[in-house]
Amino acid sequence: MAIGRRRLLAGGAALWLGAPAIVRAQSSSKVHVGQGIAMHGEPKFPADAAPPDFVNPNAPKVGAVKFGTLGTYDSLHPFTLKGVPAAGIGRLWETLCWHCPDEAFTSYGLIAETIEWPEDRSWVAFTLRPQAKWHDGTSITPEDVVFSFDILKSKGRPNYAAYYADVIKAEKTGERKVLFTFRNDRNRELPLIVGELPILSSTWWQGKDFEKTSLEPALGSGAYKVDSMDVGRSITYRRVPDWWAQDLWFNRGRNNFETIRYEYYRDNTIIFEAFKGGDTDIRRENSGRNWMIGYKDLPAIADGRLQRAEIPHENPAPMQGFVFNTRRDIFKDRRVREAIGLMYDFEWQNKNLSYGFYQRTRSYFGNCELEAKGLPSPEELKILEPLRGKIPDEVFTAEYNPPKTDGSGNVREQLRKAIPLLKAAGWEIKDGKMTDKTGRKLAFEILLNDSAFEKMALPVKQNLDRLGIEMSIRTVDTSQYQRRTDNYDFDMVIDVWGESLSPGNEQRDFWGSKAADVPGGRNTIGIKDPAIDQLVDLIISAPDRESLITRTRALDRVLSWHMFVIPQFYSGKALVAYWNRFGRPTKTARYDPLAFDTWWVDEAKDRALTRGEKK
Repeated sequence: MAIGRRRLLAGGAALWLGAPAIVRAQSSSKVHVGQGIAMHGEPKFPADAAPPDFVNPNAPKVGAVKFGTLGTYDSLHPFTLKGVPAAGIGRLWETLCWHCPDEAFTSYGLIAETIEWPEDRSWVAFTLRPQAKWHDGTSITPEDVVFSFDILKSKGRPNYAAYYADVIKAEKTGERKVLFTFRNDRNRELPLIVGELPILSSTWWQGKDFEKTSLEPALGSGAYKVDSMDVGRSITYRRVPDWWAQDLWFNRGRNNFETIRYEYYRDNTIIFEAFKGGDTDIRRENSGRNWMIGYKDLPAIADGRLQRAEIPHENPAPMQGFVFNTRRDIFKDRRVREAIGLMYDFEWQNKNLSYGFYQRTRSYFGNCELEAKGLPSPEELKILEPLRGKIPDEVFTAEYNPPKTDGSGNVREQLRKAIPLLKAAGWEIKDGKMTDKTGRKLAFEILLNDSAFEKMALPVKQNLDRLGIEMSIRTVDTSQYQRRTDNYDFDMVIDVWGESLSPGNEQRDFWGSKAADVPGGRNTIGIKDPAIDQLVDLIISAPDRESLITRTRALDRVLSWHMFVIPQFYSGKALVAYWNRFGRPTKTARYDPLAFDTWWVDEAKDRALTRGEKK
């Protein structure tokens, strides 16, 4: 399981409880029955537990919150590839299960009241809660679950088909029961990821074209409904006062705002100015430079009206970087990718643009036990040796680390390393331009959807100019960016892959050969490599935590040494600034440090802020 970025459906998804009871199935294999399931080991919370310690069950359910977001939207249908869905629209629908953000990968029944699975995890069955309702008061039925699985896998965004590739079918097997049958018993994650399935109303969708964009919100079951919208400019959600799931143990203390509003802006600079002016309430900061100097002289910071927090977390560091589209001929040769990567001077950029705030990314699973370090262990070698000759030789001989400079901005040493690599790949400098034997110039375009990224790209462009390589920078609006990236119509982009501590089926969508040609998928790079497919399959079939770690480290080494990405940077903290009108839990979940759904409006602070009182 992993949380990616722009293409994760419906604004994110979600999944089980207590030491489960065990009953004997007719097949003589053990069948577990309970309210929760863990990927490995046992769930942390018992059935019908008290609210988790990372929420405030007594939080008042009042007030409004406004967020700023980039770009625009033209659809309220997030389950199709067409259109740009509105921010936060995923709040309208619930999933079978709720994923606990304080555990690596453990899920608890949400729409599902109980969950059953055999020892070999070759199937899973969900019994639905009798109180689970749609917003119109009708019950959520097994027919809705079967419909949701079938329609999302056949007509939904492409990652659903990849995610549920090993699920053969869903079928109603009782008045409130649905059974999912799997292709084999080698995919231990499937019972949990099936629980992430967003459930849609089969009745509401009857007779409608599922693949068509729409500004009509589909019937939902979540804590919020669409309240109002100014298409492309803003959207407001209102809390459902009699929401059917509000008293479930893990929901008490969550979903506390009466309304949630998203305001759209043209670029991040304008979003920041709107926040400083009080037009939005909470800002998740992703700029080290802004964090270090952008708030420095604000009177509201000095007098306490504006708060900032650095919240540590235990999430793996995401892989963010300049991404080569290997569908392009010029990027198929690893030596070309390596040479271009040498021209990214992280040390200079971090010092001059981010005030030394960041660390350099070196792994696809960084900052956690899944990260490959040193040379391969004996256990890893058992996996990697059969692939020798099909994967980079350096996997066996060296620890991967991205190139490092002295931070002075002088890249002469990097140029000396890059030129021989390019020459070996068939490129030479002629008339100041890197040229191949046919006279073709080595030139490409980086596609951006935010002008703020231009600051990161321009120094690379300047260094590449010295190498005779032309990199043009093009910044486009959100709609055009999504359209082009969905169809892989780009040379290079900046992308990010977020990982969880329990990688699994999503790895096929990230790196799998079958995903490379699927429009709107997450294989931005265009990887088609049987050895990587084999490593991904091994991760998915890992029987225990120890083997999962070993297999993930092996994949990490292979991906890194292929140099598909020029790694950028990460921070081990979540950065948030907010106007001092909110309360938030004193403890945060280990893997979701911000968790805005657990915040609330503190009415005393809100009144004081309105009166302009200092802290």
